[in-house]
Amino acid sequence: MENQTFNEDIILLEGLKVSSQYSIPAFFLLLLIYIFAVVSNVSLVALVFMKTSLHQPMYLLLCNMSINDVFGATIVTPHILRDIFLPQSERYITYVDCVIQAFCIHLYAGTTHTVLMVMAFDRNVAICNPLRYTTIMTNKMVVKLSLWAWTTVLVLVAILLGLTIRLSRCRHVILNPYCDNASLFSLSCESVLINHIYGLGYTAFLLGSSIIIMSLTYLKIAAVCLRGKNKALNRKALQTCTTHLVVYIFVLLSALIIVVLHRFPQLSDHRKAAAVLCEVTLPAFHAVIYGLQIKEIKQRISALFFSCKMPQIKLK
Repeated sequence: MENQTFNEDIILLEGLKVSSQYSIPAFFLLLLIYIFAVVSNVSLVALVFMKTSLHQPMYLLLCNMSINDVFGATIVTPHILRDIFLPQSERYITYVDCVIQAFCIHLYAGTTHTVLMVMAFDRNVAICNPLRYTTIMTNKMVVKLSLWAWTTVLVLVAILLGLTIRLSRCRHVILNPYCDNASLFSLSCESVLINHIYGLGYTAFLLGSSIIIMSLTYLKIAAVCLRGKNKALNRKALQTCTTHLVVYIFVLLSALIIVVLHRFPQLSDHRKAAAVLCEVTLPAFHAVIYGLQIKEIKQRISALFFSCKMPQIKLK
């Protein structure tokens, strides 16, 4: 089988190894996290669009993150939930569906970094050049930055997967709970040197760019805050920047953990569990950190919640 071209269109996903006694708890845990992630992110986007006072660049850019999180969670989680109750020998996916899933997963992961870079640019302008903020961060600029964040990754990922689907296949088993580019080109017995080179270049470019931009942005912001004498302004800048920085560090650490675990085949089960948890929990974490840490959004949520009780109070 390994030395012959595998012409069938069916791929077997090894998936998570969950014992029967833990399958139901694992299913409901992942389901609850997924529902929370989708509902909280959709609510966050709806709140921003409903409240004209939140029609500001920072919140509009935040909507990109929430939409991307819903997209990323939906690509992976329903498939994982289905496979929990299936024996490993029956966890099949068509090759076309596998390619689509891999494309969407890489698009989600890459867009997370580019959106965070765009949000860093917004914070940089707001804190380091506040007098020109409204003239720089116009609605047109927000649209341009959002399009850049999505289309850049879209093109890079299209090339990434394009180099993979050109390969013939001689294997049909993916040792992963979901499809990604590395798993797809590992199905081939042809030379995948170009895939490795481009894949490493793509990863280095994306991670390197985000690390450099984040480092320069926050060094510049720190310098401005240290020179400034307005404590209230510095406190507000620290609050918004800390939220953004915490999210970025969490995203970066999640990616690095999975990359490191790839280097230890004996820890494949741990890598699969970490990959699934990152894909499912990151969207929920983003919604919580942004929804509960940003003062303006907390106030709007509290106002909406308590407004439901106001008519009853007036009747008394």
